Amino acid sequence: MRGSIVLYLIQIVILLINTGCRGNVSENSKEMTIVPKHKTYNVSINGNDNADGSFAKPLKTISAAAKMAMPGDVITVHAGVYREQITPPRGGNSEQEPIIYEAAPGEKVEIKGSEIIKGWKNLVDDTWVVKIPNSFFGKFNPYNDLIRGDWFNAKGREHHTGCVYLNGNWLMEAARYEDVMKAADTTNLLWLGKAGSDTTTIWAQFKNKNPNDELVEINVRQTIFYPDKPFINFITVRGFTMQHAATNWAPPTAEQMGLIGTHWSRGWVIENNVIQYSKCSGIALGKYGDEWDNNQTESAEGYVGTIKRALGNGWNKGTIGGHQVRNNMIAYCEQTGIVGSMGCAFSIIQGNTIHDIHFKRLFSGAEMAGIKFHGAVDVQITGNHIYRSDMGIWLDWMAQGTHVSNNLIHDNLQWDLFLEVDHGPALVYNNLLLSKVSVLMNSSGAVFAHNLIAGKIEAIPYDSRLTPYHKPHSTFVVDLHDNPSGDIQFRNNLFVNYGSTKTYDSTRLANQASGNVYLKGTEYFSGERDFLYNPDFDPEITLISDQNSTLLEIRMDKSWIAGPQRKLVTTELLGKAIIPGLPYENTDGSSLKIDTDYFGNKRNKSNPSPGPFESWQNGKQTIKVWPIR
Repeated sequence: MRGSIVLYLIQIVILLINTGCRGNVSENSKEMTIVPKHKTYNVSINGNDNADGSFAKPLKTISAAAKMAMPGDVITVHAGVYREQITPPRGGNSEQEPIIYEAAPGEKVEIKGSEIIKGWKNLVDDTWVVKIPNSFFGKFNPYNDLIRGDWFNAKGREHHTGCVYLNGNWLMEAARYEDVMKAADTTNLLWLGKAGSDTTTIWAQFKNKNPNDELVEINVRQTIFYPDKPFINFITVRGFTMQHAATNWAPPTAEQMGLIGTHWSRGWVIENNVIQYSKCSGIALGKYGDEWDNNQTESAEGYVGTIKRALGNGWNKGTIGGHQVRNNMIAYCEQTGIVGSMGCAFSIIQGNTIHDIHFKRLFSGAEMAGIKFHGAVDVQITGNHIYRSDMGIWLDWMAQGTHVSNNLIHDNLQWDLFLEVDHGPALVYNNLLLSKVSVLMNSSGAVFAHNLIAGKIEAIPYDSRLTPYHKPHSTFVVDLHDNPSGDIQFRNNLFVNYGSTKTYDSTRLANQASGNVYLKGTEYFSGERDFLYNPDFDPEITLISDQNSTLLEIRMDKSWIAGPQRKLVTTELLGKAIIPGLPYENTDGSSLKIDTDYFGNKRNKSNPSPGPFESWQNGKQTIKVWPIR
């Protein structure tokens, strides 16, 4: 008996060594079960990276904790400013056993990709200069790193990934030395940087301020939270303020780095963070890098090659995507708030506020939006507030099974929504699209239902590019097809101001429309059936915003509900998108019923109200539309 016990204990030790598990072993007459004992690692600015990470002996850096954390562990970061780039060496095992990085409850934790710079010398008027040894930057110097990549337009000048910040706000990069030497404009302070063989020189304007007495920071790190290799899965990042990243251009054909990025992985949760001041992109749910990065013709054929290689590198539902990005504030990024080429598939983007994206417009290209996705297969973009962006949402290629719902989108420079060379099925419902141009499409197979559309709808008649469509709820490519315009359905929408479906009078594929209401300034599709047109009624729409909420003022008429008779929008009513031959359904393959409104209230199934709101009153109303209650 004693020998059996000793042998049994030896077996346990061997099993623990081989599996790398930490925890308890429970004995059973037939089997042994390893019960993991997950740890919490504490991080404090007053800690020590040689400590054990306990609450009494915290670590000093998040990076030190990342090296120690195993699946199921939690890294709790306490109040303070952390200037580091976190490169997680591993991820979790599953949704139930992730590695969690979180700010301690109730504590403000900032992670910055910048460093404070002193030693400025006044050169002339409001222009100051500082010289920094290149050794300060280590292996990466943002002032020797030019923004570049496929579909990038520099507008004839250089743009560096570096930046200068004065008391939390970024300055604009000057095109020429002469510009930064001029008298300073308070609203557009300028900086210029030049990296020499041993020293980097930065010139900057500080209007009526001595920069040595202010908080002046410069970018020194490319990202803030980003794995250096793909397939680092199941990581949760929550509760941080993350800012100041020297990110480069993130085209769909190359590795996509954001201030925080998933790097071709699966199952991340990015929630309740403030993500701001990234030179290009805020959050990247995108592509891995390879020898083809920024090294091919900017063409449809080139991207088809990228897709084929991605499929060979694991692009499928079980391996890539399935992220949740929710309740973040994302701002001040000059390319995108959230970007993703294929790595965004099967994800949920919910409850985020995204604003001031590509607003300085010093450079241009083909990838700028609050949200810019390629390959948004079964992606849900729901309940977000997007404004003061170049475009609100841009779904470029392979938006199949995609749902865009319950979003408040307004005051964007170009369009609220661009569906580019997609074949569907895609669903756009319960949204408030309030910019002067609400929608641009050179796609087919889309349904617009129960939206409030205040801007123009523009259709490109035909696009000859051959783009993919897939098996249902899969990345498997069935075939390529050109992009005739049409096969669009407009159901139970409320059109105001510039809103119009008239552009769909002459498309190659047939369209359907019913149950819509058109008010002053709008035009309707000639094939429209069962609609209401009241050109004398001005809804007098106004948005009123402050730091805490956004209110919609609108004049309504309850008679719109009474007629015409409307049908509940369902899978059965909508039929199938023509080119892929697939039904309009939920992302899990279940039948669709748009039976709730913008606020989640139940719709009248026998005669639902037009537009995003189910409950209406006569006359002028003030409706709180953000946050969504």
